[in-house]
Amino acid sequence: MKAPLGVLLAGGRATRMGGGDKGLLRLGSSSILDHVIARLAPQCDGLVLNANGDPARFDYLGLTVLPDSVTDHPGPLAGVLAGLDHAARTGHDYIVTAAADTPFLPCDLVPQLQLAAEESNLALAASPSGRQPTFGLWPVSLREPLRTALAAGTRKVVQFTQAHGGVFATFPDDAAFFNVNTPEDLARARAMA
Repeated sequence: MKAPLGVLLAGGRATRMGGGDKGLLRLGSSSILDHVIARLAPQCDGLVLNANGDPARFDYLGLTVLPDSVTDHPGPLAGVLAGLDHAARTGHDYIVTAAADTPFLPCDLVPQLQLAAEESNLALAASPSGRQPTFGLWPVSLREPLRTALAAGTRKVVQFTQAHGGVFATFPDDAAFFNVNTPEDLARARAMA
């Protein structure tokens, strides 16, 4: 299977952090997003960023910024759809999604998802603490079913993926999926780094 297009999901409103872009917060000498990119980029055939608002704040990354094509902030599935639409335009068959606030994501995320997807074409990550639905390998062929599901009100990733035969790739380390949602999480990530 060819390497997928990587889609960094940063379209949320960061309400538990008080607003703003969690991915731009400092973690050591670089941003959280810089850490995510360093881990995901070698596994993908290019990266794009799903984010809403003024894309200029991400100019330093040199990435294409894709806003949600669905209104009212319906959650990560809107970012997945934006990524699938872009992948269709650029000739990719798959995208891999990752949350933009998870600086320790697995360095083998893509190959493990690809192995799991051999069963069904669609795979999400899981860890000992449970499902990690913002991390997934998605076939571009799901664009229109996802667009239809979003229009019908579907908001939960697992609800959609279960309806389309999604499977899970289980990773052994919960810390790999640690995400920064609150100021306390940021302090913990700084200690982990």
